[in-house]
Amino acid sequence: MFFIGICLGSFTNVCIFRLPRNKQTITGRSFCPKCKKKIQWFDNIPLISYLLLSGKCRKCYKNISLKYFIVEGICGAGFVLIFLNYSNYTSIVFLSLLFLLYITIFFIDLEHFIIPDSLSFTLMFLAISKNFLPNINASFIYDINESIIGGMIGYLSIWIIIYIYRIIKKIDGMGLGDAKLMAGIGLLFGWKAIPFVLFAASILGLLYVAPSLVNKKINLKSQIPFGPHIILGSVIYFLYGEFLYNLVLKI
Repeated sequence: MFFIGICLGSFTNVCIFRLPRNKQTITGRSFCPKCKKKIQWFDNIPLISYLLLSGKCRKCYKNISLKYFIVEGICGAGFVLIFLNYSNYTSIVFLSLLFLLYITIFFIDLEHFIIPDSLSFTLMFLAISKNFLPNINASFIYDINESIIGGMIGYLSIWIIIYIYRIIKKIDGMGLGDAKLMAGIGLLFGWKAIPFVLFAASILGLLYVAPSLVNKKINLKSQIPFGPHIILGSVIYFLYGEFLYNLVLKI
């Protein structure tokens, strides 16, 4: 599972690099982002090639971003954890696909401040399809009506924020990519997850920008990626949502 994970992590890196640039992800050989020379197969082995080459291109000797190594490692570790915690193959395949999609969205938005529609719509498709798949033993909503309501509320939760901010400030404070991402989250977890995910994402976002605000590297008008924090918030809900809700109810 680790080997499968790092191989698919390598493809995830391709998607992270090419999708924001409107390039084909399926066809076309991998190439160095710096010198544009094609990368040979023996220099494209996940994790291993990066280590053997000391993180540099064999042709131009310029540094290759550590992000490629990190993404492959995260994907390998994620696949192992999913395999160890779920006993049926339907759950393993579905969660692995969702995990790769989350990683792709996370790193694209973190770097480019966009969430491609192709990824948002794929997330929505996966979220709806899980209602018709058997034996997915995970913290999702499996009633199609609740799922659709969750998707609508997820989208509207961001759209309303954008609308109000536009009226007050006369500019767009967020993008519709975040709204589509929240629609996918709502389709996955239902409407009850929306307040939790938004609250968690806001706290994580504040922690992310606080050092830069203190050092005055950015100001309150600076653009920041919100998608990665939505992703992290939904992961926290997936892992601990039920426990936290029960804790709040007891209080």
